[in-house]
Amino acid sequence: VQLQAFGGGLVQAGGSLRLSCAASASIFSFDVLGWYRQAPGKQRELVATIRTGGITMITDPVKGRFTVSRDYVKQTMYLEMQELKPEDTGVYYCNGKRYRDDLDTWGQGTQVTVSS
Repeated sequence: VQLQAFGGGLVQAGGSLRLSCAASASIFSFDVLGWYRQAPGKQRELVATIRTGGITMITDPVKGRFTVSRDYVKQTMYLEMQELKPEDTGVYYCNGKRYRDDLDTWGQGTQVTVSS
């Protein structure tokens, strides 16, 4: 199963972007789908997750500004990002975990740059 992230770009502070993560197989099969990001010189950090049943978790740095969702028909997970800040700059990765076979797969990353 492969994931492909896209939708990044350059945006001014206060702007919005929507990232997409397309799966090569049914996203029903994943127990957890998540978005991570890595800023230059920093470790990769968790941004948001969506679990079986649609339970979502948004981390504090982006809470109230970012929303995670998924579309089963399109086999895609989304990250809606609003009120972007320069500190949101980084490479954004999507991840999928499936517990029954220890699957842990990553998309290739998409660059988000927020200018001040």
